[in-house]
This record gives sequence, C-alpha cells and structure tokens, in this order.
Amino acid sequence: MGATIQSDIVIAGGGLAGIVTALEALRSGKSVTIVDKDTPQRFGGLALWAFGGMALVGTPQQQRLKIVDTPERAFADWIRFGEIAEHEHWPRAWARYYVEHSRTKVHDWLIAHGVTFMPAVNWVERGMHGEGNSAPRYHFVWGTSQFLTRTMIAAMREADKGGRLRILHRHRVESIDHRGGAVAGAIAIDEESGAETRIAAPLVVLAMGGINGGHDEVRRNWPKSRPMPAAMLNGAHPFADGRLHRHAADRLGARITHAGEMWNYAAGFPHPAPHFPGHGLSAVPAKSALWLNHRGERIGPEPLVTGFDTHNLCQRVAAQEKPWTWQLMNWRIAAKEFAISGAEHNPRVRDRQMLRFMKETLLGNHRFIRQMQSESPHFLVDDTLAGLAAKMNALTATDDVKPGILQATVDAFDANFANGGKLQNDDQIRRILHARQWGPDRLRTCKPAPLQKPGAGPYIAIQMQLITRKSLGGLQTDLQSRVLDAAGEPVPGLYCVGEAAGFGGGGASGKRSLEGTFLPGCILTGRAAAQAM
Repeated sequence: MGATIQSDIVIAGGGLAGIVTALEALRSGKSVTIVDKDTPQRFGGLALWAFGGMALVGTPQQQRLKIVDTPERAFADWIRFGEIAEHEHWPRAWARYYVEHSRTKVHDWLIAHGVTFMPAVNWVERGMHGEGNSAPRYHFVWGTSQFLTRTMIAAMREADKGGRLRILHRHRVESIDHRGGAVAGAIAIDEESGAETRIAAPLVVLAMGGINGGHDEVRRNWPKSRPMPAAMLNGAHPFADGRLHRHAADRLGARITHAGEMWNYAAGFPHPAPHFPGHGLSAVPAKSALWLNHRGERIGPEPLVTGFDTHNLCQRVAAQEKPWTWQLMNWRIAAKEFAISGAEHNPRVRDRQMLRFMKETLLGNHRFIRQMQSESPHFLVDDTLAGLAAKMNALTATDDVKPGILQATVDAFDANFANGGKLQNDDQIRRILHARQWGPDRLRTCKPAPLQKPGAGPYIAIQMQLITRKSLGGLQTDLQSRVLDAAGEPVPGLYCVGEAAGFGGGGASGKRSLEGTFLPGCILTGRAAAQAM
C-alpha cells in the first residue's frame, strides 16, 4: 500500500481551470493537492501555449471603441449561434452566467492580478449570414495566455500560506474514492515509478481537460451525421484522453453530454518540431487566400473564408475528397494576414514587445513568413504558379495539381479586378470588404487585389488539414460546478471545471463557440467551484 496524504480538496489536472480553482480555494483557507500528469516545466496545461483570446462583454475596451454590447445581446448571439435548445437547461444557464459575469469575474478579476488586454477588440465568428457575434467582443491578453497562466500560478503560490498547497507532478489520478455515497478522495499513480498515493479528501475537482486529445477518442465521439476526414492533426493536449470522464460516469453515475461537439479548426499543418506524435499547429488562415481542394481548384460554389463560421469551415473541409486542402496566396497577403494561433509563434505579443508588434502589424510580418518557409515543408514558395504546382505535387507524391488548372483558378479570381472594383461578383471579396469595415480587422486584412498583382509575389501554397482542438462537451455541472448524475442530482463532493465540464453545464457552447469563450470558461467554472466548496 502506498502513502496516504490528507487534503481538503484534490484537483485532477494542472491546467488553467485547476489552477484558478486552487488559487481561490487557498485564499478561502483550504488545503489543496493538485495531481498533474505533466512535468513541472509544462505545468499550466494547454493554456500555457494558447494565444489568449477572450470573448468578453461590456468591457472598457469595447466602450472606448464605441461598441454597444450587453449581456442580453451576447446571450442572444450565443444561443442562436450555438443552436442551444430550450430544454438544454444547464448549457443555457452557463451561457447566461458567462455573459453576465465575464466583465466582473474575468476581465476585472484579471486586471486586479496585473493581466492586461490589448486595446483592439476583434470581430470574429460573425456567422455566414450574420447569426454569430453581432458586435466585436474578442479581446487579446497582452503577453498571450502564457503570461496569464504564469500570473495565475504565481498568485496561487503566493496564496499558499503555511504549506497548504501540494502539487504532484508527473502523477495521474487513477480513480476516485467513493465511500458511503460520497467522494472520499483519489488514488494517484506516479507516472515514472508506478508508486501509488492515496489522497484522502472530502472534495474532488476534475480539471483534466477535454476528451479529444487522442484520435481514437475523437473518432469514437464524432457525430455520424457529419463528414469525418481520413486523417487529422492533433492540436489538443495529448493527456486529454477522456479516461476520467468515463470513470466518473461508470463508477459515480456522472453524466457526459455533448461528447460529439468539438471546436476543431480547418487549417492545421504539422508542427515542424512536434511535442508529441501527430502534433499540429493551428493556422489563422488568410482571408485573402484562395482555399483550394487537392486538385488546386477553388472550393465552392461558396468560397471558404475564415472569420465567419469555423464550424461550417470544418465540415466543408472534412467533406473534401482527400484529407488536405491548400491555401494559395502571395507574399503580400501572407505577410499581412497569415498567423499561427498560440504563444509559441507570436513572440512579440508573448514577450510584450509593443513597438516590434506594431511594426510587424503595419509593415508586414516578413520575419515570420521567412521562418515558416525555412521550418515547414508544408509551406511552399515559388516565383511561378507552375513551379508552385510542381512543389505541391512533390509534397503529396501525386500529380493532382495540374499547372493549367492552378493557373485557370487564379485567372478566374483575378478577372474580378479587370475593371477595377466595378464588376466584382465574388463572395470572398464581399466578405473581405465587410471585414475591413472594422478597424482592428482592417489592420490584418489586405485590400482586395489580384493574386498576380505585380510586385506582390512570390506565390505561397500551404497544405492544410483539419486539426482537433477543444471539446465542447463534458461532464454535466450546475452553476456551482457540481457534477450531476443522470437524475440531475449532484454527486456529493464531486466538482468539474473547465474543458472537462464542457466549459460549464456539459456543453455551454452548444454546436459553436462565439470564439474566445474557453479561457474565460475555465476561470468562471473554477471560481464557481471554489466558492461553492
């Protein structure tokens, strides 16, 4: 029998939701044990590597930009875009809780901890026909989510008065003790030695992330009514395997809901230096790029354009004949629009270098494009379309892309500009012009122009695949983050926060996120759990 330790609360998972829960619990005088599977250097989970976008309602940043936003307006957008039905009580309740408290319990709370936001507010997920965000509410953390996460870790350690915090790195929660009808603690296993530690605690918080960190789990939960590509990349945390979800359901009667709803991205490509097998990077696709199928033909009839409906983009990419697509652009477009989500590839924001960030935003991020050209074999550059087609075929070991077809695709798009802006009839151009009406988005979106515009080259083609990211479903919880059973009753002593709870209620976002609802969802559910406990 291994060692036994005593704690008021045991938290399974050291991501942002677990850290926030621990921070607030320590401040209330509780003793806390965190069990985290990763190394001390990677403590913080996926949030340590995220970019840090947050959907927030009624903030000073919005007010300065004269954005009229209210919880009522945001709730209407949320329910409409997520397609959350009237009978889905807890997802709707968490959606309402989010929009009513994101200003005070996320924005203001973070400001009080020294976390600040960039002045721009972007307008994302507008919906294909305006059914998404009806106002800009996407805020960026200055320093990325890495700065946010490290700030929360520092605050948690500062709140540890008298050695009430214990962190078991490189350990996993193997099972949850359940005695006399209530939670009694957890069994943790050392990943390296196999030694067992029993943590006796009357309160257990599940904060282990989502259920789609491995593709077996993704495919097991994929909705049968939706197309699924033959191959995908992994942009989720590889430890988010759903094992504790199933344990809680099988042993304790917890209810898993919306397991098939996922927030994936349509434009991933392999990480040049992968941290784990199948590791992909999630690109922020260029609005001005042509999105092509494996033959180099423009996907249509409605062109794919990012920033309006990610859920729709993923389904259309998944339905393609082969599990990859191409984004075709020129250097002018790439330098202004192309980006990769996350802290790793946004050093100017991550390291809080405002002057360098503004210079690259205004003049083009040529450094980054050259870096991608050097590092990634999936980022192809050539002076001619024929040469680019040859490189595309060499990468895929096919002759799918015919030079003449690629040339005709580009010529057809460029024909829109033959008479200036008078005879344009292209939905992608319309969407780009709409995006450019909002100042912060205009900074990162090129004025429409021919791909073959003199001086705009060379040409760039990026091979893209669907990449998994976040689980929208999870263990169902009430507004106190208590885990509910099939009858809707709380499992005594068991709580769930963050992505493990579908960011509240077992699926607060429904089928679609307004984007940027995940980090705040971790904070809100973690704070709610700590207050309830």
